[in-house]
Parts: sequence; structure tokens; C-alpha cells
Amino acid sequence: MRRVPWLPIITIAIMLIMAVFAPLISPHDPIEQTLRDKLLPPVWMDGGEAKYLLGTDAFGRDILSRLIHGARVSLMVAGLALVAGGGVGLSIGILAGYMGGWVENVLMRLVDAAFTFPAILFALLLAVTLGQGLGTLVIAISLLLWASFARVIRGEVLTLKQRDFVSLAKVRGCSTVRIMAAHILPNVMNTFMVLVTLNIGVVIIAEASLSFLGAGIPPPTPTWGLMVSEGRASIADAWWVAVIPGLAITFLVLSVNLLGDWLRDQLDPRLRQL
Repeated sequence: MRRVPWLPIITIAIMLIMAVFAPLISPHDPIEQTLRDKLLPPVWMDGGEAKYLLGTDAFGRDILSRLIHGARVSLMVAGLALVAGGGVGLSIGILAGYMGGWVENVLMRLVDAAFTFPAILFALLLAVTLGQGLGTLVIAISLLLWASFARVIRGEVLTLKQRDFVSLAKVRGCSTVRIMAAHILPNVMNTFMVLVTLNIGVVIIAEASLSFLGAGIPPPTPTWGLMVSEGRASIADAWWVAVIPGLAITFLVLSVNLLGDWLRDQLDPRLRQL
């Protein structure tokens, strides 16, 4: 059995604490501008000040405070998108895998079509049509996720519906809906939870990419992608404005991927290392 990945767990726990308690632990208002303090370096560099541990951006806003509040936005988007997109994919996967026939053909053709459409382009179109905001961002990322969930869950259901417990449920007279809800659903939840964990990184990267392109949460609300986008203009003279939120994205995505890989080994007996 692989060792518990304590470092990724600690990293994720720190990010969650930042997100939940952002107003309490943030040293400054994340949108307050102090132009006389603009582009101050982190405290360990020459010219840095103790009250701005990670420096300031071009508007004199505290990067640490924006980083803390940005964690809240990123994890909120990740949670909502995974619930929406993952839930739709789970439902479609179970329905297609169990029902078979024309139902499966129609649903899987929709899945194939979803894979062929460029998700980033669709998100940009949504932002232009509906306007920037949390709802638009969640819808866009949910549409990016559901197809991959549906395809994996459908493959799992194709195997499960051949098992004896499903046949016994049919003999007992259980309805199709009951079999899917009471017998199929509990047996795909392990796979679903692993998919959720592994796709957290995908969602965070998608949120950061869309914010970077201007299709995410509108400013001045801090998001990590927006912070990277705002810092690119001064990357040569004030690298910390873009690099620090970029590192936060990297560490969080790497941590959730490592945790998801470990969780997959624990929940899937075929992948367990004895």
C-alpha cells in the first residue's frame, strides 16, 4: 500500500483554510489600492516591507491578501463545477450504460460531440453572451467536464449490469429506476469520487485560463488566473505579481493530482499495491 501523501494533504488543507477563513486571516483588503506602495517586492527582497509579505501589484494591492481571497474563488468554482458537471455526467453515464440500445447510442453521440467542441471557445462565447461572472464560469467549466465523467461511468456500468446482484434485483421485480439508484449508483461512487479528485486540477486550470483570457470573474474580484494576467505586463520588473499566483496554481494542482492518484489506488482493488 502506498504511503499517505501527507505533503499534498497539508497543501490542500492550507488552501481550504485560506478559502474558508479569508476575511479573518487576510492582512489587507484585497481590492484596496494604495498607489504609493505599488510594485513593492516581497519582504525578503531589497525594498520590501513587513506589512506586505509577498509584495504588491501595480495598483498597490497586497498580493498575499489577493492570493488568500483568490483561493476562495478558485475552490468555490471548482466545487460548483464538479457538482454540476460531475452530477450530469454521472446521471448520463448510468442511464446510457444500463439502458443500452438507442438510449445509449443517442447519449454517447452527445458525449462524442461534446469532446469535439473547443471548450475554451465556448466559454468565451458564453462570457460575451451572458456576461462575465461566477454563473457563466461554472456553466462553461461544467460543460467541459460532464462528457469525461459520462464516458468513464458508462464503462463501469456496462460491467456492473452483468453482475449477479443486478440479475437478482430483476428477479425480485425491482424497477429499472430502483436498480439504477439502489444497486448501480452505490457501486460507481468510488469511481466517481476518484474522477472528482482527479478533475479538481482540471477545473482550477480551466478557471485560471478563462480568468487570464478575460472570460472569468470580472475585476477587481481577485482570482489566481486574473492575478497572473494582470502581472504579465510587469513580469520583467515585478516578477512576483504573476509568479506567486502561478506557483499557487501549480502547487494546488500538483497536490490534488497526487492525492487523486493515491485515492485511486486505495479505492480500486485492481490498482492497489500490496
